[in-house]
Amino acid sequence: MKYPIGIQDFGNVRRDGYAYVDKTALMYKMVSEGKYYLLSRPRRFGKSLFLSTLAAYFSGQKELFRGLAVEKMEKDWTKYPILHLDLNSREYKDESSLEAELNRHLEKWEKLYGSEYKDRVSEERFIHVIEHAYEQTGQRVVILVDEYDKPLLQAIGNEPLQNAYRSKLKAFYSVLKTLDAKIRFAFLTGVTKFGKVSVFSDLNNLEDLSMLPQYSTVCGISEDELRVNFDEGVGELADNCGLTKEECYEKLKRDFDGYHFCVGSQGMYNPFSLLNTLKNRFFRDYWFETGTPSFLVYQLKKTEYPLENMTTEELSTDTLNSIDIMDQNPLPLLYQSGYLTLKSYDPEFDTYVLGFPNREVEQGFIKYLMPFYTPKTNEQNTFAIAQFVKDVRKGDAEGFMHRLQDFFANGDYQVMGKTELYFQNTLYVFFRLMGFYVEVERHTTRGRMDIVMQTPDYVYVIELKINQTAAIALQQIEAKGYAQPFANDSRRLFKIGINFSTETKLIDDWVAE
Repeated sequence: MKYPIGIQDFGNVRRDGYAYVDKTALMYKMVSEGKYYLLSRPRRFGKSLFLSTLAAYFSGQKELFRGLAVEKMEKDWTKYPILHLDLNSREYKDESSLEAELNRHLEKWEKLYGSEYKDRVSEERFIHVIEHAYEQTGQRVVILVDEYDKPLLQAIGNEPLQNAYRSKLKAFYSVLKTLDAKIRFAFLTGVTKFGKVSVFSDLNNLEDLSMLPQYSTVCGISEDELRVNFDEGVGELADNCGLTKEECYEKLKRDFDGYHFCVGSQGMYNPFSLLNTLKNRFFRDYWFETGTPSFLVYQLKKTEYPLENMTTEELSTDTLNSIDIMDQNPLPLLYQSGYLTLKSYDPEFDTYVLGFPNREVEQGFIKYLMPFYTPKTNEQNTFAIAQFVKDVRKGDAEGFMHRLQDFFANGDYQVMGKTELYFQNTLYVFFRLMGFYVEVERHTTRGRMDIVMQTPDYVYVIELKINQTAAIALQQIEAKGYAQPFANDSRRLFKIGINFSTETKLIDDWVAE
């Protein structure tokens, strides 16, 4: 089986015999029922391939669709003029870089349809290209925009530049409404959804498919699609990894499944990680390794966001649907970028709670956060966590606590912001990483944390206090009955109270019994 790793052209996929998961029934539904669409999905989720599929369909290339669902649906296979704007192929450092990218596409289109307006501003040139394409072909124009938001994402942290990009793109995209009579179809994709007020205020007929149930599977691979299209590959992967086929399916699901784009939808696999795993026949965090979420960490730190709230805070639909509030709340940006996904929904109040979609994303993201919330490098953190885990597994509670004290003793609080929040965020990252190697549960009440760690031989119940005493923390374990569920457990139980001082910026008191 040939896996289309990095191949985003539908024609190449079909002609060269690569595996293809048939999305053409959804494509036909889309083109026959509407006209202007926006779809946001995480990076490397199949957006570009879907756009290329649309391009092949609207160019009338019937031969590429033999054996696919749309072959039986479409009768005419009309050829339309197509303007494909791909903003993904450039780094945007200043205003001139966006202008240059728009000019590059405009010049290409003007060679086809006329260039007498090439000295005008880009949006005016765009108008004339559409008009000429319509007049010369006698068919309305199809407009496909790939990664419409890349310039905006690259300008996060530079407000003047981002405002300049917004102004330019707003004017450019507004052409779609101006020339509605000469446009057959328009489809825009991106990672995020900048609010309609800031980018699409003039394009109020744009239908957002991103959270609609009927299009939840348009990008990515579902469990059914995995089993129908790649069962042979899963068998080969299982053999290579010493697993049964069902064990292999379970591991694939745990590592790469779990993206939910609307309430009650089936989980979707990240196709990049899934296909790389099947092709290479071993598991690795392929998606996370292809891009570092530095702009996400920038927003988390800029907003002084409590990390434990990432998977507990309730967000409204309006909040999730726009990242324009990212300077107040970074969660919509985390959600739309694919680092968090929908976990639960409260219909009464129209609110969502988010969570990590799968092991790859959670472990990769937490590991990436670690150096930003501790004084250690990634390599030092890997070593440190290993030592902590060894202490816990062998029942060395005192060794664990001495090591934890030293961990905080090296912190640079000059760059960490609020001391109490830094302590909370560091512990969140620390125990989340510990949780990949030993069983860790965390419960929060008004910002205070208690932790339960379990191994085959030991149970640790930990209560954390700030500016109090370890004895008070230990008393709370007793008063609240935190250890009661393990009263009849054969494993050895440790109860540990910890106090952090915001004055000394250290763990200044702890007791274990």
